[in-house]
Amino acid sequence: MSYDLMVFDPAVAPRDRAAFKAWYEKVVDWPDDESAFDPATSSSALQEWYRSMLPKWPDMQDTANDDSDNPHITGYSFAAHAIYVDFRWSVAEEAYDDVRSAAVSHQVGFYDVSGDEGDGEIYFPGDELRPSSGGGWRQVSADFRSGNLDKYIFAAKPKRSWFDFFRRKK
Repeated sequence: MSYDLMVFDPAVAPRDRAAFKAWYEKVVDWPDDESAFDPATSSSALQEWYRSMLPKWPDMQDTANDDSDNPHITGYSFAAHAIYVDFRWSVAEEAYDDVRSAAVSHQVGFYDVSGDEGDGEIYFPGDELRPSSGGGWRQVSADFRSGNLDKYIFAAKPKRSWFDFFRRKK
């Protein structure tokens, strides 16, 4: 479970929400090869956005295993006209702000994939920037930061021992 965002080429993505979501579904139907992990797969504007993110949000494909506890280690998946990014919930608010800000400065689109049950913000360069999302995902992020995860962990039923199957009930 991760907090997911996407940046995209605004010249290619449709502006109509329903058409955008259909386009998004096609984009994230990743190929079975390694191209989804190659930044060169994406357009030059998206590659510039990606390079600007790396100092603070290193790519998990390029980090050592001993860095795995760093909450800023990030998963990036690349398509020709989009980069899908997944973050740990504990840094979701920080990630939202950084990805959105970098998208605006690099003139690429921004989609809050995890925002408000699939109805997240879609931003195209030149549009008026809406106020930051106040969606329910912010509570999830706060819960992960505080360690209050009870509502996300399902209690397992107690396991029955092998002998329980053969014991008679009294």
